[in-house]
Amino acid sequence: MPTKKSQAKLSQKERPWSIFGHRKNEIKDSKLTHASLFAGCGGFDLGFTQAGFKTVFANDIDEDASETYRHNLGELITGDIRQIDFPKFRKRLDVLTAGFPCQPFSNAGSRRGLEDNRGTLYEAAIRAVEHFNPKVVLFENVRGLLSFGAGKDLLVGRICENLKDLGYQVSFRLIDASNHNVPQRRLRLFIAGVSDSGNVGTFSFPTSIERDDLTLRDTIYDIPNNTPNQKELMQLNPQAIKIGAMVPEGGSWKDIPYEKLPDRLKKIADDMAKYRWPNFYRRFSRKEIAGTITAAFKPENAGVWHPTRKRIFSVREIARIQTFPDWFEFFGRNTKCKYSQIGNAVPPRLAYEFALCAAGALSRQVTEQNKPRLYYSEFIKKRKPLRASDSEVIYSPEPMLF
Repeated sequence: MPTKKSQAKLSQKERPWSIFGHRKNEIKDSKLTHASLFAGCGGFDLGFTQAGFKTVFANDIDEDASETYRHNLGELITGDIRQIDFPKFRKRLDVLTAGFPCQPFSNAGSRRGLEDNRGTLYEAAIRAVEHFNPKVVLFENVRGLLSFGAGKDLLVGRICENLKDLGYQVSFRLIDASNHNVPQRRLRLFIAGVSDSGNVGTFSFPTSIERDDLTLRDTIYDIPNNTPNQKELMQLNPQAIKIGAMVPEGGSWKDIPYEKLPDRLKKIADDMAKYRWPNFYRRFSRKEIAGTITAAFKPENAGVWHPTRKRIFSVREIARIQTFPDWFEFFGRNTKCKYSQIGNAVPPRLAYEFALCAAGALSRQVTEQNKPRLYYSEFIKKRKPLRASDSEVIYSPEPMLF
């Protein structure tokens, strides 16, 4: 347990979530407008609000996430995006964001891609772009989207082509949230489109930063017991709790003596190569940055165990890891749905960084930079996985200056 002195030291730091203040419904007046598709509990929207945008339209199909959103951020329309009518605004929309469902493309999800009913929801996002005609578009999804084919091309290429046909200069980049003030190693694909018309400047992706205070010790060890959602834990089956309790700090199931493993794990241990050396029951050390917080939050397949206690992270602890401020309270039918809401969200601090980039493009304060770029045709030819350390990929058939 941290001492009072160490807690005081933590509280004095500029925490990743501290930019969001201490009060609910803190909406700033702004001329910049934002529409949010697949808004969930509001990760994208909280970040954009803090950056000075006013969210004029938000939608999600999930009732639990909608309850959380309304309590913390304001009104949104709950319903299937394929069946709702989009509003019309007198003034052209500045930014549209969409984190369409990632489970069809995720290693942690179904991996059914376009066969999954949710796999074509990006088409609804394209329809919204056509309707709203925003000056800037931002799509977010898992990196698995980069490996899904659509006809002779990749699905990411189809999405970029759709945006290009609607009059946008398009680029995409793989982002590691831990490089952008988020205490979590979370890889996500961001696709950015900037309108060819509307007096909009160049979109520049957030610049990576280095900081040494993103570890679990820096993130979750000073949460007061009376903080909303701190005492909420998802119920696990007895065997999962027993196995997790045997894993040492910084270890995994591989550190448990063979004779204490259940039969199904012994079977895997006997032929690790066949099962691709899985790293079940990962328990990150206090000195490490947390792994990806997922919507499924499966204690076997993800690093969800508290570093030193015989339990998984609480709802509030994963909210901290996702950079939600402590005043942001989560609601829903049960504890499990709150884990899902947080895991599905874009980390608000990362959303804030992207909102600043969008604002820079809208104000034309960002100038064209002489930096390495990879064009889509070159990306396709290389057939190599995109990494967070790589530069953005410009969607253009031939290298050209925008």
